[in-house]
Amino acid sequence: MSDWPEGWSDDDRGRYGRGSASAQPEGARVMRQIRRGQAGPPGRNPAPPHGGRVPPQPSYVDGRGHDGYGDPGAGYDSGYNTGQVYGTPGGRGPGGGGGARGPRSAPDWRRRIKVTAITVVSVLVVTAVGTYFWADSKLNREVDLAKVIDRPAAGEGTNYLIVGSDSREGMSDEEKKKLHTGSAEGKRTDSMMILHTGGNGSTLISLPRDSDVEIPSFVGSESGKRYEATGRHVKLNAAYAEDGPELLVRTVEHNTGLRIDHYVEIGFAGFANIVDAVGGVEMDIPQDIKDTKSGADLKKGKQTLNGEEALAFVRTRYALAGSDLDRTKNQQKFLSALAGQVATPSTVLNPFRLYPTMGAGLDSLIVDKDMGLFDLADMFWAMKGVSGGDGKSMNMPIAGSAANGNLQWDTAKVKQLVEQLKNDETVTVSGN
Repeated sequence: MSDWPEGWSDDDRGRYGRGSASAQPEGARVMRQIRRGQAGPPGRNPAPPHGGRVPPQPSYVDGRGHDGYGDPGAGYDSGYNTGQVYGTPGGRGPGGGGGARGPRSAPDWRRRIKVTAITVVSVLVVTAVGTYFWADSKLNREVDLAKVIDRPAAGEGTNYLIVGSDSREGMSDEEKKKLHTGSAEGKRTDSMMILHTGGNGSTLISLPRDSDVEIPSFVGSESGKRYEATGRHVKLNAAYAEDGPELLVRTVEHNTGLRIDHYVEIGFAGFANIVDAVGGVEMDIPQDIKDTKSGADLKKGKQTLNGEEALAFVRTRYALAGSDLDRTKNQQKFLSALAGQVATPSTVLNPFRLYPTMGAGLDSLIVDKDMGLFDLADMFWAMKGVSGGDGKSMNMPIAGSAANGNLQWDTAKVKQLVEQLKNDETVTVSGN
């Protein structure tokens, strides 16, 4: 009868009770490594005595892979005897995972910069295209130059006829009172200028509204009926009052021989709104001006004019010694200064100023059917150039007064001036 507990065999006895009978003396054995919490190798756990459970036993492993009891390969090598430490290459991390993570790759800055640049450019392009179509849709293309008959041949460069009208359309009674415009029906030309742009600088020529001109034959802009010339002489602004922009262009072309390529008109309210939209325009007022009819009450010297003050300034006539001729000079100076203000970076690069300015200006402008935004931009840049000294401003040369009291042009000088403009030459003719 066996002395061992039930279920235990002699093999088990040999494993756990060899004592001094072992082939290797106890003192010569390799120091055993203890791995706690690790069960022994499969198939080597002894049967629990009397059918009970035995808690997991420590695993004894020596440095040669033995289980400490002489059986090679029977132990579990945990790696604790390799000399490796946590976090070293090839070792195990605290979480029991594989080797330590390698260094993080550097960000691809070239790709990031490229993506950012493409995004910014795309936004700018979309904004520019959207702004272009928005602005283009606001232009009032009402004047049809195709209705003008017997036109002079086109010359070099581009000629704009710029008209300031006394239109009060859309103005409330309060606005009319504030701007001192009165309440006259219809509209008349309050100022007229020819702006020539070309390769030899720009030339801005004022046409006094009291200029003596002949009304030529023309076709009515609304009726389509042809009216033959009768040799009738009137003031220049009467042509506009008689049949609008088309007859005014026809009259200017007939009396000068210069072809007009584009027509631009602005009324009282639109003019004041543009000035306010750009934050006012700085002007050097040549003298104290007080005019009850225009509402001007200005002191001599540099100052910034708001819309109301600017309109009063360009309309002032009776407070000036030279009457209409001095008034046209002031109009030239102011329009050039206004164009210079609109074309500055503080306006163009500031959307909070650019869009209100464009909205105020484009809503109030009346142009010909062929006028585009680039033509309008060319006109403003040319006027800015005139104010900056890259061009010339002048009145149409005047010889004196005609029999009817109108201003008579100097025929010889006007002919020379027109030839220089047609050939896009530097203007040498002087005006009044």
